[in-house]
Amino acid sequence: MQQQYSIKDLYFWRITLSLALASFFVFAGMYAVQPLFPVFVNEFELPVSASGLALSLTIAGLIAGLIVLGFVSDRSGRTIFIKLSLAGASVPFLIIPLFDSFILLLVLRLLQGFALAGLPAAALAYLSEEIDRRSVHVAISLYISSNALGGMVGRVVTGYLTDHFSWEFAFYLMALFGLVSLIVVMFMLPKSRFFVPSQLSFSNDLKAFSYHLKNPALLLLFGLGIVLQLSFTGMWTYLPFYLEAPPFSLSLEAISYTFFAYGLGVIGSPLAGWLAGRFGLKIIRLIGVLVMVIGIFITLGPELWMIVVGLCVACLGFFTAHSLTASTVSEQVTHHKGSASSLYLVSYYIGVALGSSALGPLWNSAGWIGLIILLGCLPAVYIVFVRVFQANN
Repeated sequence: MQQQYSIKDLYFWRITLSLALASFFVFAGMYAVQPLFPVFVNEFELPVSASGLALSLTIAGLIAGLIVLGFVSDRSGRTIFIKLSLAGASVPFLIIPLFDSFILLLVLRLLQGFALAGLPAAALAYLSEEIDRRSVHVAISLYISSNALGGMVGRVVTGYLTDHFSWEFAFYLMALFGLVSLIVVMFMLPKSRFFVPSQLSFSNDLKAFSYHLKNPALLLLFGLGIVLQLSFTGMWTYLPFYLEAPPFSLSLEAISYTFFAYGLGVIGSPLAGWLAGRFGLKIIRLIGVLVMVIGIFITLGPELWMIVVGLCVACLGFFTAHSLTASTVSEQVTHHKGSASSLYLVSYYIGVALGSSALGPLWNSAGWIGLIILLGCLPAVYIVFVRVFQANN
């Protein structure tokens, strides 16, 4: 009888490292455009809010993909969607630079988002099926850390290459990296051995979604996911516009280095898990939200070093709060855990979409100060709302 892989097996490391590489590329590709918004505004003569569509439409495609491909993956297998995700996410990076059209860029980014969803829709299920319970947490930790690392490096490298060469060159390099990742995965990732196709109908899955959406406790957690990501993404979306203008007048390369603050996300998630085990999940999650709020407000400081410190503090708080909110979702439900996690991911990415596109009018009218005041107050007010709601129910 076949055994699941353990940390002592070579195939464990083949699975873990290949999926970590795939995750690194997927999240680098997703967020690669974020430092380029000022470039798009100048090159395509866009309003500031329109430039954010290059990210928010990708997220819209991702949300649709998470729902559709999650269903299909449960019935058709895991590895095929992981490979198709890498291939489908690489091709738009090759095509977009060939045409001087922002509309085409948006269409391809929307399709790219759908393709990107293939990896997160299948990877965690694949890991839980193929790796034994004693070792799977190591594989999942490395996979999730690669998410944050990929998002950080994608932003930094794209900003650096655009400043020294062009955004088109950066996109071609992303396409090459995606194709290399696909080749590595094709050779290293073993076929599924324990995948069992779901025999449930799609209507059964839809019932699971509706069941969770009627649960007030889960709805509050989904709302927290939206609020946390809206504030966090909103800060990062408009940071390049703020830092490129006087009195800072930074180059795109210098601005891209601020994304190294995301490195705290790599340590924030495992640190949050350790602290939650010692002091309780709810208290550490609350502290994470408050640390994030403090970090956001620190970016109001007049000196560049204060902004950088604020970004680092906000990142540490955000990834702590986010990872523990996701864990709380799993703890809250007794069945259909997969659909509950999918709904949290959807709410999380709705926050990304709103943070990258919906705040343009506020930025135009109130600038950085007005934006940061709203983004800092929003999570704090939401936490108070949750406490009041729970006290009255």
